[in-house]
Amino acid sequence: MSDATSAHELVEHSFRHDYGRLVAVLVRRVGAQHLELVEDAVQSSLMAALTAWTSGHWPKEPNAWLFRAAYNRVVQDLRIENGRHRILHRIGETNADSMVAPNDPASVDEIGDDLLRMLFVCCDDVVPWESRVMLALKTLCGFSTGEIALRLFTSEANVYKRLARARDRLRQSALAVETPPLHALRSRLPAVHAVLYQLFNEGYLSFQGEQAIRRELCDEAIRLSTLLAEHPAGAVPETSALLSLMHFHAARLGARTDAMGGLLLLEEQNRSVWDRDRIVAGMEWLRRSANGAAFSRYHAEAGIAAVHCLAPSFADTRWDEIIDLYTILERTAPSPLHTLNRALAVAESTGALAALEVLEGLAPPAWLVGSYLWDAVLSDLHARVGNAIIAEQHRTRALDSAPTESVRVALHRRLKTRG
Repeated sequence: MSDATSAHELVEHSFRHDYGRLVAVLVRRVGAQHLELVEDAVQSSLMAALTAWTSGHWPKEPNAWLFRAAYNRVVQDLRIENGRHRILHRIGETNADSMVAPNDPASVDEIGDDLLRMLFVCCDDVVPWESRVMLALKTLCGFSTGEIALRLFTSEANVYKRLARARDRLRQSALAVETPPLHALRSRLPAVHAVLYQLFNEGYLSFQGEQAIRRELCDEAIRLSTLLAEHPAGAVPETSALLSLMHFHAARLGARTDAMGGLLLLEEQNRSVWDRDRIVAGMEWLRRSANGAAFSRYHAEAGIAAVHCLAPSFADTRWDEIIDLYTILERTAPSPLHTLNRALAVAESTGALAALEVLEGLAPPAWLVGSYLWDAVLSDLHARVGNAIIAEQHRTRALDSAPTESVRVALHRRLKTRG
């Protein structure tokens, strides 16, 4: 492997692991109104690393090297701008050799993790609701606009517009980046949960294309969610339910790919490889989530995941329970995606004809009709009832719209087998 290739892989690794934390630490020092400047500085440090590390002389602590380079760029850019002396004075004593901000909370309500704290900043009420999740996914999770559009079933143009609106609000508001009052944190929890949910989902089934699973993203989502559950603001049933869901899904990660890295369908997975400790952890968080009267989409989804994890085999899955949970999920968080998944469960329990009847009354929105998910399900169901021509039409559209090659290959195998 060449030095240039090794340098590129090291920078890519640093981007995945350190980008959000670099942004969070620097924003804490200079203020959220300078978010764009910080993002530019972090990206500049990554590009500088690609050049500097090509020689093969890797720094002993790559993340500290990146932080120092980004910090120096921020200071340089602030010096260029007029009227920034007060900010420079405030950050002048910062130790650029340390990536980690002073983690000495003044009270039990302080959020000690910079990345989690910055998640709450991105989800501030001054940022329009529809932009909060996008801003956090872009700024802290390193998602591209295309990946955000795929995850949130919208267009890239809409993502650009909403990100611009969110950054404008941050510039105008000069938000505090220290831990806000407890009541303010609680009001931002739904958006924070949504970001962590999407971060885990990208790890569980990546739309990046290079690899089907990004385990490090799943681990980071679980880490941040655990910190959230341990904080007074986040110690609510919804957080416990979200953690339960994550643990159940993480339990299956080791069985979701074959020796070549290709995706394996649920019915193809070797259940003996599933992580039993993760399943136990999922059950414990599910038990905690039952405290109180709150019930969220995460409760229903965790229940569905639990049924799958506890089933001895695909054939022995309690599909009736899953159908009931999807019905509850549709009432709790209405979405045609939930109806689509309920139809699949009905197909396993009662048959494909009954599943098609579930979808007869569904008027799918344009974003779903254009998704591979819609065509894949319809192809599968029509093939089961013998509608070969209709099944093939949907199959072709599903394969053409698959977001990654790994998804396309899995769909090809599934629909060919069922057809």
